[in-house]
Amino acid sequence: MGLLEDCRDLFGSSDLYEVLGVPLSSSEAEVRRGYYKTSLQVHPDRAPQDPQATSKFQTLGKVYAVLSVAEQRAVYDEHGIVDEESDTVKEGRDWDEYWRLLFPKVTLQDIVNFEQTYNGSDEEQQDLLRLYRDCSGDMDQILDSALCCGPDDEPRVRHILQAAIDGGDLPALRAFTHENRRKKAARKRKVSSVINNQYTNLIRPIRNLSVKRK
Repeated sequence: MGLLEDCRDLFGSSDLYEVLGVPLSSSEAEVRRGYYKTSLQVHPDRAPQDPQATSKFQTLGKVYAVLSVAEQRAVYDEHGIVDEESDTVKEGRDWDEYWRLLFPKVTLQDIVNFEQTYNGSDEEQQDLLRLYRDCSGDMDQILDSALCCGPDDEPRVRHILQAAIDGGDLPALRAFTHENRRKKAARKRKVSSVINNQYTNLIRPIRNLSVKRK
């Protein structure tokens, strides 16, 4: 498959700008920032539980590589196509190394620090409001697409969106205000599963250590 097809399958859109969460009019710096933010969300170190994390991360690298080259970006903007034969999107490229070259000082701790700064910020609020509109109020899609957001963040995200609705900044979409109870219950089960797994991963080493001491 080509890059646009990969984007559609992995991110639900074949629009390269939409995949990075930036508008068509974005500057080079804004495109780079969009790539940074989105790649943090799917970086294999950040999302080890996502079986598609590596594929998403590699695809994001190709997206940014296309939009960061003026000539290729111009062709895409005008014709909506990508040169699949170019060195920019060729297979076999080490996209993790490419990311490290762009952001050489970024470590796993940097990612954690970014999350702490991003969560609760005005930037996050604007991103969530955009996702609400893009996802037509569907909480499953919003939570899956939101940056630095896990299943247990739903109450916080819902509060932000509800406040925006009450303040007139967002329309009251039925998918959000009258969500199916089964969908809510499914997310609660997902949160419980995540918590149980975290508990198991924490307790197992302690139990193993206790057994060894005996």
